Amino acid sequence: MAAHVNTVLGIESTAHTLGIGIVKGKEVLVNELDTYMPEKGILPREAAEHHAVVFEPLLKAALKKAFPNTSNSAWLDEGMKHIDAIAVAQGPGIGAPLTLGVGLAKFLSAYYSKAIVGVNHPYAHIKIAEKGTGIKHGIIVYVSGGNTQILFKEQGFYHILGETLDISVGNLFDTFARKAGIKPAHGSALAKAAKNGKYVKLPYTVKAMNLQYSGLLTAGLQKLETERLEDVAFSLMHTAFYMLAEVAERAFHLKKASGAHVEGFVLCGGVAQNKLLQDIFQKLAKENNAKFGVASSEYNRDNGAMIAYAGKLLLEKYGPHDIDKLQPLPYYRIEQMAEIIEKQKQNDKASRQRTK
Repeated sequence: MAAHVNTVLGIESTAHTLGIGIVKGKEVLVNELDTYMPEKGILPREAAEHHAVVFEPLLKAALKKAFPNTSNSAWLDEGMKHIDAIAVAQGPGIGAPLTLGVGLAKFLSAYYSKAIVGVNHPYAHIKIAEKGTGIKHGIIVYVSGGNTQILFKEQGFYHILGETLDISVGNLFDTFARKAGIKPAHGSALAKAAKNGKYVKLPYTVKAMNLQYSGLLTAGLQKLETERLEDVAFSLMHTAFYMLAEVAERAFHLKKASGAHVEGFVLCGGVAQNKLLQDIFQKLAKENNAKFGVASSEYNRDNGAMIAYAGKLLLEKYGPHDIDKLQPLPYYRIEQMAEIIEKQKQNDKASRQRTK
């Protein structure tokens, strides 16, 4: 059953970032985070250990910032009095840190008798981006370290129109940067390396509505033997992004031709912070007489505020989850949301019948 909630605490722990956000009404009160930054890629156990260590000080900082009158001695009990419900990223994500976050959320929910809801991680990225841009009927271009998908909302749920068939664009950049010796091995550092580069030919692989990036990664690494790093980095980014633009533009015209109301393009996810990608899609939108939107970097990176905001929407529309049935879902695709919500409704109905 739908639930009226005003203040929601959100916990994000799907990968390298532990985020805790608090949303009251439509306002983000706080968005605290701490990121595990290994040199050689994420090690699941170490990511979970990092999150476990920083969880208490991060939660304290979030509650005290959101509710300044909270005392130092009883910050948790006093802070949680202001919270109506807990939202937690349920997946997709890396098993160990994801499981830790769900466990911590369930503890807070049980100990303080708060409603709880599991949130699909891509759904949270999309909803916070829609909130920030004001575009409610756009072609969603979701780009991150774990996902690269083109989506559109129909009948209340998001459907994947196209996606990577192998690695994500974020994984492409991070892996290339690490093997090329760029530090930190991250897309932002790769973008700096590409700043003064020139184009060299690399494979461009689009298959109808889908993309493939593994061949681009292999070819890029091979090019390092004969070309300058800045030229390969420049070419890798441009090729990857124009592949995305082609598929997104095709999705835009397909949905328009079907009679759907399509406002434009919305970028979201960690890679959406990239200025080149934003410029490409801004031009694409202008060429198609469409709107373009991207959330601020604070909300494009993994964060707790997006989980809190999306959780609030889900609670108000579908109600809380049964805490005993809430489990981490490492392979939780956004298209599974309708099925999971339907199961939730059936569980609620069965529970009400048992209590009669």
